Amino acid sequence: MLEELDLHLSTITNRFGRPFQRKTINAYKFAGVALHNWMTESSMEGDFTTCDVATLNRFFRWYYQVHDVPKSQDGKGGYTGGTNTLQRNLRPLFIYLAEEYDHPSPYDSLKLHRYTAPPIGKPKTLSEEFVTDVLKVTGNDSPKVRDFQTVRDHAIIRVLTEGLRAEELLNLRVEDLDLTGHTLVVAPLKMDRSSTDGRVIPLQPKTVKALVRYLRVHSTHPMTDATPFLWLGTRGRGPLQYRGLYVMVKKRAEQAGYDPAQVAPHSFCHTWADDLKAAGVSGEHIMAIRG
Repeated sequence: MLEELDLHLSTITNRFGRPFQRKTINAYKFAGVALHNWMTESSMEGDFTTCDVATLNRFFRWYYQVHDVPKSQDGKGGYTGGTNTLQRNLRPLFIYLAEEYDHPSPYDSLKLHRYTAPPIGKPKTLSEEFVTDVLKVTGNDSPKVRDFQTVRDHAIIRVLTEGLRAEELLNLRVEDLDLTGHTLVVAPLKMDRSSTDGRVIPLQPKTVKALVRYLRVHSTHPMTDATPFLWLGTRGRGPLQYRGLYVMVKKRAEQAGYDPAQVAPHSFCHTWADDLKAAGVSGEHIMAIRG
């Protein structure tokens, strides 16, 4: 049934009239896998059409008690939200079952227990010293540092400080750079690259310099002509994936003497927004700049 759901979602559009992203479909399937695993461990017989309101209420209560430990990055309670997210991601499965198998959707019942996301605590931001120290362990702007990985990581850190989301950074292509004009273009994450809704990001001079040096080593990479993506993996591998970016940020933080558990790629984006807010830029303007 989960494979059927995958096929179904691959043939329809979302509420914005655009195709579902593979990442979104996988999230919906993962919610179904979580329910499947719980049903198996509970020795329940039958498929998803045996799930009624009472069954889902027991499942969500179990998931909340086991996985949804309330906490936040600032230690004041706040956002984990796992049950709320799982509950939302499981809905498409039961919409599909109602359409294809005439199974009454538990989501139509007022007796289904709804779980709200806990209040969001303020995300952790990075200190100026942290950013400085991480830049130091990735070459510290030295022209004498020329190995691919160090030059690449330094350029990535520089671009992250410009406020890009992790996925936006990973989706960058060489053609998106205008280093002469000190800008790059971020393509919308949920739209076609030909969309006119791309954001122009102004770059600091040191970011431009880091990108110039990276393009120099990029041209020597075995996959340069095989892919248009800007960020390439080490050891001759293709485009950098999120897992590689995540590991790199943690590794560089540890090398700089910090707890890697306290930083993630998105921490740079939080810091960028927080810095603008502290400088007096309104929340509305920050949202507009972030697209």
